[in-house]
Amino acid sequence: MTGEPTLRGQAPIVIAHRGASAYRPEHTLAAYALSIEQGADFIEPDLVMTRDGVLVARHEPMLARVELESDGSIRRANGAPVIHRTDTSTNVWQLPQYASRLTVKTLDGQRVGGWFVEDFTAAELRTDVRAQERLRDLRTANNAFNDQFSIPTLQEIIDLARSETAQRGRTIGIYPETKHPSYFAAHARERGLVSMDDALVSMLHASYGNSAAAPVYIQSFEVANLQYLRTRTDIRLVQLLAASGQPYDFVLAGDPRGYVDLTQPDGLDFIRRHADGIGPNTDLVIPRVDGRLGAASALVREAHARGLVVHPWTFRAEGFFLPEEFRRGDQPAAPGDLTGQLRAFLAVGIDGFFTDQPDLGVAAVGRP
Repeated sequence: MTGEPTLRGQAPIVIAHRGASAYRPEHTLAAYALSIEQGADFIEPDLVMTRDGVLVARHEPMLARVELESDGSIRRANGAPVIHRTDTSTNVWQLPQYASRLTVKTLDGQRVGGWFVEDFTAAELRTDVRAQERLRDLRTANNAFNDQFSIPTLQEIIDLARSETAQRGRTIGIYPETKHPSYFAAHARERGLVSMDDALVSMLHASYGNSAAAPVYIQSFEVANLQYLRTRTDIRLVQLLAASGQPYDFVLAGDPRGYVDLTQPDGLDFIRRHADGIGPNTDLVIPRVDGRLGAASALVREAHARGLVVHPWTFRAEGFFLPEEFRRGDQPAAPGDLTGQLRAFLAVGIDGFFTDQPDLGVAAVGRP
C-alpha cells in the first residue's frame, strides 16, 4: 500500500469499536470475543459507573433512553414511555421491577430521560439486565441476540483480553474510554466513591503495570481528566476530537475553545502536553464535501510532527455511514465499500482506526 507513513512506520492498528458491534450487540463479551477472532488488535470498552462504583461497559449512562416532550416531560404512548430507538442498549425498559427508576436528568447540559446506570448496583445489572442491539432498526440481524448477554465489567473485559492474548500468542490490547468524566466525577463525589479515573488506573496498573509499553490506551472527549491521568499513569492517553462542539469540561470552565480549535497547530501543541495521540472524527482527517470525500486536511501531518499518533473514528460498512462514493445501493443498511474508504484514510498515514467491522478493517490493512 502506498501513501504517507504512520508515525513510527508500523502497521496501523485495528480497534474494535465496542467490539465487533456490527455483528453482535455492542459492549458485550460476545462482541469483544468475536472481534478478537476477527483479528482486532485492540478492543474498546466505553466505561460508565454503577451506583456502587463498579466500572462497566456501556455507550452512555442511559441503559435505556426515552423520548421527551418539548417541555422536558417523558413522552408516552398508551401510557408507556416511548423508547429512543437508537440509544437503548438493554432490556431494562421491559423490566417491571425497575419501572420506578425511569427519570429525567441533565447530562452535559442536556435534559435526557431514561434508566441510568448510576441508579443501579453492579449486582442488579448482573442479575436482571441484558444487552440489546442499540441500532435496532439498522442492524436488525443483531436483534436475534437481544437479552442473551450480561453487561460486562471492566475487569471481565481485561480478563478476556489477557486470556485471549495467552491463548492466541498475539497481544490483544484494550482501549477504554471514560464516558462523561465530569458527570461521573460528580456521581463519585456524591456517593463517596473512588473516582472513575482513579479506579481505572488502579485496575490497569494491577493488570498491565504502569508503563507506556502496556497494550492500553485511555481515551476521553474531555481534557481535564486526561491532564489528571497524566499525573497518575504512564499508560498512553488519547484526546478524542469531535467534528464540532466543545469538551464539556471546557464549557464548565468557560474555556471558549472547541474541538476544531484543538486540531490547529497551537491546539495540538496543547494536547501533546497531556496526551500521546488524538482520536479525531473522520471528517477532521478527510472532510466530506457535498457528501463525498474531499481533500485530506493537514491534521495527520501536524499531529505526527508533534509525536502524536492518530486513530480516527468510526468506520462502518453500512451505506448510512459511508461517503456517497462508497455506498452500494440506496438502502441505509446495505453494505458498501468500507475497504475503499479505509484505503483513502490509510493513504494519509493514520496510525490506527476504530471500526464496527474488525474483519473488514484487518483485510484493509492487508493482514490475514
